Amino acid sequence: MKMLHPIYFLALGLFGVYTIEFGVVGILPVIIERFSISASQAGLLVGLFALIIAVFGPIMVLLLSRFNRKKVLTIALFIFAGTSVLSAYAPNFESLMVLRIIPALFHPVYFSLAFVAAVSLYPPQESTRAAAKAFVGTSMGMVLGVPLTTLIAAQFSYEASFLFCAVVNCIAGLGIIARLPDAPDKTRISYKEQLAILRKFPLWLNITASTLIFAAMFSVYSYSAEYLAKEAGMSAQMISILLVIFGIGGVAGNLYAGKLIGQNMVRTTILHPILLAGAYGLLYLFAGPSLMTMLVIVVIWGATHTSGLIVTQIWLTSEAPEAPEFATGIYISFINLGVTIGSTTGGWFLARMGLQGTLYSGLLFAALAVLVIVVKVLFFSTELRKGGAQIAAD
Repeated sequence: MKMLHPIYFLALGLFGVYTIEFGVVGILPVIIERFSISASQAGLLVGLFALIIAVFGPIMVLLLSRFNRKKVLTIALFIFAGTSVLSAYAPNFESLMVLRIIPALFHPVYFSLAFVAAVSLYPPQESTRAAAKAFVGTSMGMVLGVPLTTLIAAQFSYEASFLFCAVVNCIAGLGIIARLPDAPDKTRISYKEQLAILRKFPLWLNITASTLIFAAMFSVYSYSAEYLAKEAGMSAQMISILLVIFGIGGVAGNLYAGKLIGQNMVRTTILHPILLAGAYGLLYLFAGPSLMTMLVIVVIWGATHTSGLIVTQIWLTSEAPEAPEFATGIYISFINLGVTIGSTTGGWFLARMGLQGTLYSGLLFAALAVLVIVVKVLFFSTELRKGGAQIAAD
């Protein structure tokens, strides 16, 4: 443990919390059978988690931002571990639902403080690359959490899938205790000063752009398995392989985006939704039964999709450097709203236009995101206008 850099434990914690959030999807059939409930009831385990984050995320981050960062991170991880153990042996569905509320409350707290802690470990010129390394845990939890919990439940037991999450978060917590240095003493920012960032109109443009990008991402990703099956003609086994490849492409894309956004934040932010739309264009034009073609498309799609994490997070919080924890809490709240908007709108388009309608939904939100970003660049920051001029010059 002494040999590992603390950022690995921060990333492991992010992997753990996102496996808690999304991993339950992989064992929904087992939960339905175990508690004799309907599929729609089981789906509340995911929906309630996201709703709690969206509603209470900024409040929890605001309230806990004044306490010792290392202690709060550690407590959050052991709360994740404890609720995972209790979830493994929950006597009924109602108690399992309650046990989902507790980690959902601390999810945005850990996310926000882990990001700030990761950035503090590196020199200022390497801050975005540090964030990208931490986000590897987030992207792997989002993409690999489902197949991992499914595999563990199938090979071992329902309980083992929850205990796996507990072990991951315990290791991350112990690693942070041993390896993460205490944050230097600094003047605590009052609640009033943190809330003051909400008066900044440019921040709300950044929030809007980030929400629209996530709506674009999840308009399509929410129906990815169905799209690969019906439009590309892939078997269930091949879909599983392609989604793993999607995750690998996502990790690489996230790291590369961290490098690019460190070089030029404006250019990278504007290009992201454009490249995401390009990936949807590839799906529209070339999705088919050819495995090699689909491997290429899925790698590109995964890279552009997952890099939305680092791009939107840096873009939003760059407008409120005086309150990074609270700004990140706002970020996690609104990207969850974006997930809800995207999946709902994608479903609306699907019902009226078929599966390709999800691509139209994604393209619409991507175009709106570009529009909002361009407005922000052109009208609300001298520094960003210089970045925009550089884009035109390039």
